Amino acid sequence: RGSRMELRRPSFYSTIDLVPQLEHYVSTLPRQQARSRPSLEALRRNEESPDPPGKGPVRFGWVTGVMVRCMLNIWGVILFLRLSWITSQAGILLTWVIILMSVTVTSVTALSVSAIATNGRVISGGAYFMISRSLGPEIGGPIGVVFSFANALACALNTVLSSLPKNIHTSPGLLLMWTFPSYLSFFPYSFSLCVCLSVSQTQILFFIVIIVSFSNYLVGTFLPPTPEKKAQGIFGYRSEIFLANLKPDWRGAESNFFQMFAIFFPSAIGILSGANISGDLKDPASAIPKGTLTAIFCTAVSYLVISATVASCVVRDASGNISDVLTGNSTDGCVGLACNLGWNFTECIQSQSCGYGLANNLKVLGQVSGFYYLITAGVFAASLSSALGFLVSAPKVFQCLCRDKIYPYIGFFAKGYGKNDEPLRAYLLCYIIAVAFILIAELNTIAALISNFFLCSYSLINFSCFHASITNSPGWRPSFHYYSKWTALFGAVISVVLMFLFTWWAALTTFCIIFFLFGYVNYNKPKVNWGSSVQAGTYNMALSYSVSLSGVEDHVKNFRQVPQYLITLLKKVRSFYTPFTADSLRVGARNLLQASGLGKLKPNTLVLGFKANWKESSPESTEDYINTIYDTFDSNYCLCILRMMDGLDISDHVLLLSNIKPPPLVFVADGVSDKGDNDQINTVFQNDQGKKTIDVYWIADDGGLTLLVPYLLTRRKRWHSCKVRVFIVGDEQNMEEGRDEMMALLKRFRLDFNDVIVMTDSEKRPQAKNLSRFVDSVAPFRLYDEQQEGVSVQGVRQSAPWKISDKEFEAFKLKSERKVRLNEIIRRNSQHTALVLVSLPVPHSDCPSALYMAWLDALTCGLHCPAVLIRGNQQNVLTFYCQ
Repeated sequence: RGSRMELRRPSFYSTIDLVPQLEHYVSTLPRQQARSRPSLEALRRNEESPDPPGKGPVRFGWVTGVMVRCMLNIWGVILFLRLSWITSQAGILLTWVIILMSVTVTSVTALSVSAIATNGRVISGGAYFMISRSLGPEIGGPIGVVFSFANALACALNTVLSSLPKNIHTSPGLLLMWTFPSYLSFFPYSFSLCVCLSVSQTQILFFIVIIVSFSNYLVGTFLPPTPEKKAQGIFGYRSEIFLANLKPDWRGAESNFFQMFAIFFPSAIGILSGANISGDLKDPASAIPKGTLTAIFCTAVSYLVISATVASCVVRDASGNISDVLTGNSTDGCVGLACNLGWNFTECIQSQSCGYGLANNLKVLGQVSGFYYLITAGVFAASLSSALGFLVSAPKVFQCLCRDKIYPYIGFFAKGYGKNDEPLRAYLLCYIIAVAFILIAELNTIAALISNFFLCSYSLINFSCFHASITNSPGWRPSFHYYSKWTALFGAVISVVLMFLFTWWAALTTFCIIFFLFGYVNYNKPKVNWGSSVQAGTYNMALSYSVSLSGVEDHVKNFRQVPQYLITLLKKVRSFYTPFTADSLRVGARNLLQASGLGKLKPNTLVLGFKANWKESSPESTEDYINTIYDTFDSNYCLCILRMMDGLDISDHVLLLSNIKPPPLVFVADGVSDKGDNDQINTVFQNDQGKKTIDVYWIADDGGLTLLVPYLLTRRKRWHSCKVRVFIVGDEQNMEEGRDEMMALLKRFRLDFNDVIVMTDSEKRPQAKNLSRFVDSVAPFRLYDEQQEGVSVQGVRQSAPWKISDKEFEAFKLKSERKVRLNEIIRRNSQHTALVLVSLPVPHSDCPSALYMAWLDALTCGLHCPAVLIRGNQQNVLTFYCQ
């Protein structure tokens, strides 16, 4: 086909076919023509519809799918058996500091998770999926392995901790005898229970049991203590007990703040339980933020309340002997706070043999509560739900990792079964790992590895959010806005710091494992392209370094042939250019389209100034301008035509190039001036736009560029406060339905638009005066066939191909009227906006150049704001999937 390339027709969005049809061809060369409006019916047909009852997978909402699941995983056995002991060691104040520090880390991570999870649809794979699609397979692969492993170990700990004796970790033999029968009995129902846990009713049952046990405990704190309870150090709410337990009382050579922090922190690691089953959620983008943050808040309140109340009712040391009650008012020789409360625990305090009280008894919550066995039920529900929650999470994550084929020999575990695609093989592997590590008998070692693995995951999740934000990629458009790149960076740093403060050797072990797995993936370079922020960062770095070289003087020692763009700037940004001369605009533009850029730094959007003098210029010049538009589409470039009625209209000698990848839309022109930034023309694009509006008239589907450009503009400081409105074509009968569908489309693609307006009157005939003005504008270019007496119309047509015959004028009459009518609507709604973007009509093969220029003129005439006629090249620039 000579020098031209056939335009491809990829689908509009990743899984939604909104591709316009090719209506016309230019002689033997293809010419692309989009539909007159986007097909929202196609969107509705291809939207993921609910599955028929009994056939589709079970989908959960944000309450049962995320909030309840996260709360069940956070409420573990540590809450019932260790929180009171931690409070006795650290005191109420430092215990609250520990809780709030843990909540800070998990909350910041939850914000980052929410941002990543709402930046497109997240399928099954949870934390691994989000990290791998954000930072690429090199980082995502190691984290997938580590995170799956950590969940398997967490499952193991939560299974046995609730039934282990106090010092079981010091006796491997006892642990083996205790654990092995337990796991033999656990084996038959572990799989059934982990599947049952996915059923909302079962989760609600566990949830209710824990809530009832909490209520039972709180009621018990208000009940008058019996003599038996007083002997155990339980006296009800007393101000002196509260004040005495405010300060720490470290016991043991290794007891300190960070040891208590390390013991408590695993109780907060369940925040990703909802995200880990993201593929089973109805709406992950909405469910994950709401459910996770609500769960963190509720569980944090419960930890704070329980630690304060139990430390207000129970002394640190008690004997449990009812005969230790004081007789009379004498307290001579009595030691301890209980002396003022009528009890003498001096003997056990001095001999350090007290078996009761906050510092000695791990079952304090049950003894304080109204009914002891309800706390036992709570311990069982909390430990079992946490164990099974991790048992569900680990296989789901590992299954996603296996399906990505990043590592060899693990594809066996990728297979799923049933309508929920359950990874039964991965369940079995997780079970085997859990049993193996329980039999090791070094629970402290396992706990250290778990904390470090989870903190490492949190660190990389936060870093993913920070990196995606700092690279300023157009694809980073999370619908969750309540996050900050700096808080994400803080979360990443503090997680690494805590790893080394908890257990430095475990931190080093974790990083060694990750570096090994990273090196393997980096060496093998799997053939995947997920559009990660690392790619965006590499592009930004290459562009930044290239621009910085323009300020370096050449030296013979460092001579290089550096490719440079042929540009000067309408917008004050740093760039570089080279003068270029050609015989015509078309020749120069064609050469630039083929030769500009280097590798991935090649531009993808051509921006032309509007040819304001088309009526007065030579017909050959107009034909040259139209052919430049043809060449743009044939070269697979996007196209923008900028018109500014108040000045800076661009004629033949100006060509604009742009790249919509970072940095966002930059208007640049091919000039012959080598002036610096200080001498550039100050245009409206450098002014602060305030709270004006950007109006988008989306008439034709172009791959999403028309919708993406205003979003990119509003990311700039001077355009940040602008509101964006979208105008679409519709009819009065289906106006609300069309508006709702368009709003849903914009929401799916995380594009912040303030309003969608349906133009129900676009099919009406334009006003007579406006239509007459259009007819007059093309009159000098008409052939008027009936007036050509004695002259061959065909001969005139061949000598003046830009002329408009009567047949052509009638054939395109309806299209001409629609252009005039659309201009009336634009002037009525957008006369004083900051910017107007209109879908650019693609020229037909049989449309004379003069008529096409009249269309462009009619669309944008009479506006006092900049107007951009814009058209994508049918390549997708938007997606609602992370991948």
